Amino acid sequence: MLKIQLCIRGINYILKYIILIYFFTILQGAFSEVFLAEEKKTQRLVAIKCIPKKALQGKENSIENEIAVLHRIKHENIVSLEDIFESQSHLYLVMQLVSGGELFDRIVEKGFYTERDASKLIRQILDAVKYLHDMGIVHRDLKPENLLYYSMEEDSNIMISDFGLSKIEDSASVMSTACGTPGYVAPEVLAQKPYSKAVDCWSIGVISYILLCGYPPFYDEHDAKLFEQILKAEYEFDSPYWDDISDSAKDFISHLMEKDPTLRNTCEQALQHPWISGDTALDRNIHESVSAQIKKNFAKSKWKVRIPSFFSHLAFPTQQFYLIWLTWFAKNKLL
Repeated sequence: MLKIQLCIRGINYILKYIILIYFFTILQGAFSEVFLAEEKKTQRLVAIKCIPKKALQGKENSIENEIAVLHRIKHENIVSLEDIFESQSHLYLVMQLVSGGELFDRIVEKGFYTERDASKLIRQILDAVKYLHDMGIVHRDLKPENLLYYSMEEDSNIMISDFGLSKIEDSASVMSTACGTPGYVAPEVLAQKPYSKAVDCWSIGVISYILLCGYPPFYDEHDAKLFEQILKAEYEFDSPYWDDISDSAKDFISHLMEKDPTLRNTCEQALQHPWISGDTALDRNIHESVSAQIKKNFAKSKWKVRIPSFFSHLAFPTQQFYLIWLTWFAKNKLL
């Protein structure tokens, strides 16, 4: 395999990486480039995203905010920014490589999946988001598509990605910008009221709901009607899909999907709930029902519309067979 050193004028430090594979992606209507690279010293694989500065014109504040957030955080369940380089024409982002695929894909491919599996996943998410909140950071776009597995290992960590809409809380300012993904956004955001980090807790509640039944708590083809449902916090634990789900799981979700943000559970409170910290999550196999509903309700074309992020997942295509091929062959220098 031919290895090409990435040589950017005036950025000698980036020579510590060797390019292995090249991709191109679309960013804000302009081409960006993604490289699978290897750090020479450690042989560690990373993702390097090369973004034309022309694509960022008029959006400088947004990208500065995202970089500021990523520079502040380091957590085992959060995709990390390793390095950042700049030339006259491009921005180069060196990101931790995550290669285990998206959350839904892994659930569908499992043969056995239980409440307890879902509880373990949500515990990791809560732990990471609590860390963010303790750091004064609100993610503002938590959803299953932004939850990636670090590797193909069965016990791989789940990783939170895409901080394009994240915000550092400032005592001098109030968050009021309507942002996020339809279906996961909290009622107070849609009501255009000032909001807090409690919006992330609502989103975790929605994710928890989906992980236990395979379909969203709110859905309508028309956004206006969807938003009406969310504003009223109108959702049900429908039969037969929820008949085999524990009351503890339903109680856990209800405390996160509380309409009043002042009464909504925080991440810390949610971590102490028996469904997370105790043994109330059932071991009954719910894979057949949940995976069937995920396939039905979450086709790749659905629920992907939102304000674009500059970094997206900074992972490679999520089809697992391709990720296995990509990572294994790259590590063994066979490409």
